[in-house]
Amino acid sequence: MARKEILASFRHIAVVGISPRAERPSNSVSRYMVQHGYIIYPVNPAHDEIIGLRCYPSLSSMPPEISKKIEIVNIFRKSSDIMPIVDEAIGIRAKVIWMQLGISNAAAAEKARKAGLLVVENCCIAVDHQHLFQ
Repeated sequence: MARKEILASFRHIAVVGISPRAERPSNSVSRYMVQHGYIIYPVNPAHDEIIGLRCYPSLSSMPPEISKKIEIVNIFRKSSDIMPIVDEAIGIRAKVIWMQLGISNAAAAEKARKAGLLVVENCCIAVDHQHLFQ
């Protein structure tokens, strides 16, 4: 499935590593996606709320009624931190792992693919959305 199909098909995005600081890419990308009709679930263990939305410490800490909605796991973490996030994404049955610009992890990507998830690496979800839909 191409990135355009992913963005057209899936609307529920968990953003792992979102920052409360408006100037950080994770924050501005998340706000952009909300403005374009996506539902964002912030994931950051240090905060209870980010961009006016309830924030969860991890994917696996989300209540089942929330985690079952997650389709895309958009990751703003170092490449070396990706594997445990992929494990959690597999556990909640997400459909897509999306590693933001500058982030890739071949072993984690392979594990996600073997578990049936689609994988996007080293791409900004907001930039792709702008190019593909505007």
